[in-house]
Amino acid sequence: MGYIESNLLPDEKIVYKARLHWIIFWKPCALVFLGAIFLFIQPIVGGVVILIGLLAFLPPVIDYATSEFGVTNKRVIIKVGFLRRKTLELLLRHVEAISVDQTVMGRFLNYGSVTLTGTGGVREVFHNISAPLEFRKRIQGEAS
Repeated sequence: MGYIESNLLPDEKIVYKARLHWIIFWKPCALVFLGAIFLFIQPIVGGVVILIGLLAFLPPVIDYATSEFGVTNKRVIIKVGFLRRKTLELLLRHVEAISVDQTVMGRFLNYGSVTLTGTGGVREVFHNISAPLEFRKRIQGEAS
């Protein structure tokens, strides 16, 4: 059971859940790929680059496993991080604005940043969310 499920209010139901996009793994993948190429040219350098690439997988794997983005019939609930946890629980009636920022690559691969602005000046930005337009649409649909 995740953070969202364990923090539901009575009569609250999860409407939509989003995840981080797989794009967070591109840098470690690129390092491993470059290391594999270097194995044929300079085996020691290639081995070191592969090792660095494998170690570089650790932070995105932890981020992917510990991040939750959910919309319920009452709130937006977001949790990111493991050791340094950041949570946002915003009642739908307190959501003032939702903006989505996508690069060209983000539009092509369907990921982007979502900025939630709530009453009282609460403003949080979450990066690399998969299907950010659908996430925004679900929040707007439940808030109306």
